[in-house]
Amino acid sequence: MEPSRPLRPRTPPSERASPGSTDEITAVVSSEDWHFAPLVIVILGASGDLAAKKTYPSLFSLYTSGLLPKQFKIIGYARSPKTIEAFRGHVGKYLSNDNDKLRFLQNCEYINGQSYGDEDAFRTVNEAIQNFSPVANKLFYFAIPASTFAVSAKTIKNTVSGEGWLRIILEKPFGHDLESCRKLTESLAESYNEESLYRIDHYLGKEMVQNLMTLRFSNLYFSRLWDTQSIAAVLLTFKEPFGTDGRGGYFDKYGIIRDIIQNHLMQVLCLIAMEPPVKLDGSSSDQIRTNKVNVLKAIEAIKFEDIILGQYEGYRDDPTVPDDSTTSTFCALKLHVNTPRWEGVPFILKAGKALDERKAEIRIQFKDAPGASFMFDSPCPRNELVIRLQPREAIYIKTNVKTPGFSSQPVQSELEVDYNTRFGASDSKTNPDAYTRLILEVLRGRSAGFVRKDELEEAWRIFTPLLHRIEREKVMPQIYPQGTRGPEHDVKVEEWGYLRNSEYVYYNGSVVPKSKI
Repeated sequence: MEPSRPLRPRTPPSERASPGSTDEITAVVSSEDWHFAPLVIVILGASGDLAAKKTYPSLFSLYTSGLLPKQFKIIGYARSPKTIEAFRGHVGKYLSNDNDKLRFLQNCEYINGQSYGDEDAFRTVNEAIQNFSPVANKLFYFAIPASTFAVSAKTIKNTVSGEGWLRIILEKPFGHDLESCRKLTESLAESYNEESLYRIDHYLGKEMVQNLMTLRFSNLYFSRLWDTQSIAAVLLTFKEPFGTDGRGGYFDKYGIIRDIIQNHLMQVLCLIAMEPPVKLDGSSSDQIRTNKVNVLKAIEAIKFEDIILGQYEGYRDDPTVPDDSTTSTFCALKLHVNTPRWEGVPFILKAGKALDERKAEIRIQFKDAPGASFMFDSPCPRNELVIRLQPREAIYIKTNVKTPGFSSQPVQSELEVDYNTRFGASDSKTNPDAYTRLILEVLRGRSAGFVRKDELEEAWRIFTPLLHRIEREKVMPQIYPQGTRGPEHDVKVEEWGYLRNSEYVYYNGSVVPKSKI
């Protein structure tokens, strides 16, 4: 018999290091080769909102967490003439107010030029890089319109020199349809190969999206249920309670399908539907992206009869929006992934603006429990796995339990993991934002969380015929009041295969309901 072992005292939860926390990842990153080399980050479009509100705060977060090399410099480039003091003041407004901010801003410079193809100005950028270190690794962040991507990449190729790697982060939109997407990728390929390009979709950096593969492949009960034998429907939802808020002129050129569904929701769909990779670390980046492409290849072009379009009341009151605009601010659509795993399972994608709440979530609805229809006097709702991406990340399973008291009829409740209470996920050290995660992945050379060109082309293949028909026929969307769930769509969605339990209210431990399904 083995001698008994003394029990180790348990560490109180408040004193435990959070798995995957900044402290843990800092220890890993600080041993990687790139972390010992000088680094220059050049942000094109540095005077714009995206750079000030997202890019610089994300870099500041990496800096305060010890995740940037000790030798680093950030060069902002834009067309606006600004003094370095004015520029640092502009960026500093979006950083936390402490001593770290002052030290960080001392590493930030600003250079302006006539355009994003101004070779003289880019030579000045190169001089700043060489003066800092001729062997520095170089990251260029394109926070600029897609129409300037190609000329910027060409200008960088012609003017920037030195050793070390050079990588480029590109922001969406990546084209307007399949043809424009191909032109964009071909023009970029004239200057840089695919390995140097990182097309960012910030949804791929969200905690719960990154959690999808771990959830799927590390839990036996999900891996056994994740197919057409058990799943009745998959519903992906994106809701915003506000309208275009001053960007109506921009939004009107794209609409809700291009803005949200064709990229963000399709990326999430791929992670739900893909086959498992061999590993889930940086070495499997290409395999993960190839498996995502295989999902897209299994989806046929969307049929016109499988969509519902809406436009919120008052959208055309925006002076930047044409009075006769037919641009949709709401869309619900159905598609199928034609593989053995997903045969017959409807994937329903729904997105809209000026709706009743802010929410992004995944719902995996399982088939009816065998025998439930005759065992109980009242209908037995379907089980659902709900993964809430925002706000307040959570995972819960809608589970049928006995109604308290004398009744034996089923009522739906939830088994839940709330990330804020369980892991302290509201803390940026534990749960950094999507941009912070993804920029670090670029620095580490890990591409799984970025969109490959064949992914783009396959996604546009699925949507382009539908988009062209909507625009060619000037299809008028249904008008819906602001602050509602959008145009009537429940009947159609139920026909597609998803059954909404209108009696269920998600309480989250409070007497006051937090959200209805």
